[in-house]
Amino acid sequence: MRSDRTAPVQPGADPGAALIRLPAFWVVLALVVGGAVRMALITGRFAGTYPLATLTAIALFALLAVPFWFVVSELDFLEREPPALLALAFAWGGVVATTVSIPAGAALDDLVAKLGSPHLAADWGAALAGPTVEEIAKALGVVAIVLVARAQVNSVLDGVVYGAMVGLGFQIIEDIVYALGAVALAGRGDHVEPVVTTFLLRGFLSGVWSHTLFGALAGAGIGYLVVRADRTWRSRLGVAMLGLLGAWASHVLWNSPLFRDGLGNGALALLVVLVFKGLPPLLLILVLVRAAHDREADYYAAQLDKLDDPELITPAELAALRSGARRATARWHARTSAGLRARAAVRRLQRAQARLAVELSRGTTDLSRWLHEVRRQRRILAALGHPEAVAPAGQGPWRRTASAVFTTALAIAVLWAAISLLGGR
Repeated sequence: MRSDRTAPVQPGADPGAALIRLPAFWVVLALVVGGAVRMALITGRFAGTYPLATLTAIALFALLAVPFWFVVSELDFLEREPPALLALAFAWGGVVATTVSIPAGAALDDLVAKLGSPHLAADWGAALAGPTVEEIAKALGVVAIVLVARAQVNSVLDGVVYGAMVGLGFQIIEDIVYALGAVALAGRGDHVEPVVTTFLLRGFLSGVWSHTLFGALAGAGIGYLVVRADRTWRSRLGVAMLGLLGAWASHVLWNSPLFRDGLGNGALALLVVLVFKGLPPLLLILVLVRAAHDREADYYAAQLDKLDDPELITPAELAALRSGARRATARWHARTSAGLRARAAVRRLQRAQARLAVELSRGTTDLSRWLHEVRRQRRILAALGHPEAVAPAGQGPWRRTASAVFTTALAIAVLWAAISLLGGR
């Protein structure tokens, strides 16, 4: 009997053209198209008046989406999600959740003012109305992915990935709308300065811990609800609601006026507030990703262990494949000992081994294609004088850690400079 950590994750095949035969797909597609039309009308009004600012906003935030997309898609290294479904999740967040949230959020904000007071709405309206509407709209995007491709949501980590991608789509499009609104509010015509300011504040400064994180928390709960059939329905639903509540609470904290007046208006004060409000959900999602990854990795490693063939994967490589840190350390060692080509070769071998593990878990009868690919990557790596995709025993990730610390310190310095340039002192 398998332990909880090695319970099967049951990966599904890429749905491909089979999606078009599902009624749910056409419903979701219709919602995406409708949302895209509404968003095009919104941006079109700005583009007619502020063409340069509109083009600049779209270009800047599109560029910002690239590294975020890469990081989110890499969360599930062992079983990558189909690009078409990732794009669908992104589109839901970008044009469905946003176009629903704009009018619904305004209506709920008015309700807060009527039931409470205008003063309450001014202080807490954004913290109460926005998260309530937006987190539900984004969570429905993960539900939509489950409806059109249930087999692809086979682990909690899959729920995290799709939830984060929905959140990323929402974050990018919302930031574009905010940037264009800032241009109109400035009243200085077609200037790009408000766009750049919005990009630095909403994209660069707060983008690390914004909608992408909130969506990931809700997605984790939905993923648990879908895949943990060994649990009772009540406990699965409870975890799903807890994930959505965590996303909502994190969003409320982020939008709240807490600490707004207590630390002054300087650059350091703003940075402290950003970290205090953003760090809790960031740490929480890191813990969830680690736990979900370890459970998935244990299962796939068990599939490869059955092969008992060191040409396909050695015991040391098997141990490295279980851990993201060890995989990265193996690539780092390859780079320092044999160059960049060896690092790339180690990554390709790890990817081929992961794909073989997925096919083994699917029960694929003809594995010749994936066996050949692993052996081919092994030969390429050996030809570079680096026969095994591992780091020497005892070599920890201290160099990568030092590099990460340096990068973080540099990022903080850049943040400080950016905030100061934007008016902080």
